[in-house]
Amino acid sequence: MIRTPESGKLFVFEGSDSSGKTTLSRAFAEYLKGERVKCDHFAFPGHEHGTIGKLIYELHHDPKAVGVEALTPTSLQILHIAAHVDAIESRILPALKMGRYVVLDRFWWSTWVYGKVGGVSTKILRTMVQVERLVWGKTRPAAVFLVQRKTDAGVGFTEYSRRLSTEYTKIAQDEGRHYPVIHIRNDGTVHETLAEIIRNSNANDRSANISETNSWGHCQSRLPLTINEAPQAAPLVFSRLAPAKPTVVFDTYWRFAAERQAIFFKRLAGGPPPWTQDPILSEYKFTNAYRASDRVSQYLIKHVIYQGDQSPEEIFFRTLLFKFFNKIETWEMLTNEVGTMSFADYSFERYDAILSRAIGGGTRIYSAAYIMPSGGRSSVSRRKHQTHLRLLEQMLHDELPARLADAPSMKSAFELLRSYQTIGDFLAYQFVTDLNYGTLINYSEMDFVVPGPGARDGIRKCFEDLGGLNEREIIKVVADRQQVEFDRLGLEFKSLWGRPLQLIDCQNLFCEVDKYARVKHPEAVGITGRTRIKQRYRISREPFSVWYPPKWGLNKLIASEVKHVSSI
Repeated sequence: MIRTPESGKLFVFEGSDSSGKTTLSRAFAEYLKGERVKCDHFAFPGHEHGTIGKLIYELHHDPKAVGVEALTPTSLQILHIAAHVDAIESRILPALKMGRYVVLDRFWWSTWVYGKVGGVSTKILRTMVQVERLVWGKTRPAAVFLVQRKTDAGVGFTEYSRRLSTEYTKIAQDEGRHYPVIHIRNDGTVHETLAEIIRNSNANDRSANISETNSWGHCQSRLPLTINEAPQAAPLVFSRLAPAKPTVVFDTYWRFAAERQAIFFKRLAGGPPPWTQDPILSEYKFTNAYRASDRVSQYLIKHVIYQGDQSPEEIFFRTLLFKFFNKIETWEMLTNEVGTMSFADYSFERYDAILSRAIGGGTRIYSAAYIMPSGGRSSVSRRKHQTHLRLLEQMLHDELPARLADAPSMKSAFELLRSYQTIGDFLAYQFVTDLNYGTLINYSEMDFVVPGPGARDGIRKCFEDLGGLNEREIIKVVADRQQVEFDRLGLEFKSLWGRPLQLIDCQNLFCEVDKYARVKHPEAVGITGRTRIKQRYRISREPFSVWYPPKWGLNKLIASEVKHVSSI
């Protein structure tokens, strides 16, 4: 066997998109951690904030979002190589030299395969790949797992897919002369496939003779690992940072997310109630698995943010005015009286009069979803709504929209909002998330998270010991593990047309599972000790549709699916 010169080991998972390699690589890394092996998981090009890989990942998937009209296949693969080199030099080689195992999702193989199928010159591809191989130096993988799903009559197996598969097979044959290549047929569950990987890896644990693999589905190669047996349950080591110990409520977290999302799709398809057999979800009101799918968020996106002047000041004015009250009825009352909501025509006296008159008539102008601080004795206004109108004026006077547009990160934008009186951590995070739906700012929802009080309660119910992690780190790890956890529990989770749960969604789900557990797991005690769910669920038979921020690229997919369903 050709070993790496470092004391660590490099394991690579390769394969076409949708082959399951990402899920398997993460599951393999988590298994190693569960065996107390010091292990890191990396992906090419990568999507961690602050890295070249993150930028290139976004450029690859949505070039227009970062100001690029289009990329040629050659330039795209050169950018991928740049991301690989940065990760190899800055993170992967240092980890190997420290004796850590590295599990890598994709290798230079993908640059070659996707470049060749995409029409890039073989001569150019060979040159750019040689750059990466020079950076790797004498480092060789302990093994490459080439993952493929069964494709005999597989849905969606196109000519493009066949060409990718053919190129991967060719490169596996060539590279198999230099290091072990293990072909994996990924047709079962993650646990079944992972167990097969480890069984075959352990069969020749202490042997240095690695036999080559010649056909799909037969893992003839043997991997030198000191692992006793295949995994049967979720590992106790929850992240590479520290061991966190989940409770039974942690499994409920994922079951809740899957069932709540199933309800969402049943409603969207126009199916009749009941949409669930879960007695708790049938009786009590819970938000959607995705925050942007909720009724108020949908109204904000459709009727507030993207209706009217799209200048930064006007988007900011409408969004914050809506969010201060967070109530559709209040917004519609104002629009009925004022007409077009615009900062250019804004008058404190007029808005104050409308809201004061409503309060005098017994109307509640604030949502009960969360408490808006009044400013207390330090406020110069007598009433809470006056404080918020003045605060909105001050923000615009300070040119906050322009400062937000220039903020380098979601955290920086959050801190700008947080600097204003009465705006705490929770509200600042909610506001920056809502502003991020529009065109004023454009950050990934995976960049930053702030746990609210309800989420902290839910986290304490899901974990008996955080193992040294804080709540923010727990949410990030949970978001990263989502597919592993759904697979572990055998749950079918239909994502938002390919968009996985984001940090804000996982944060919200902790808040919702805190409430759900008050009935399902009354023995689980959080921070506040609350035992009742206040809001009851009332079935609505109104037509239900969704529309998301256009920059997410979901609305065309939704329209296509709705058209397909209606034609059946």
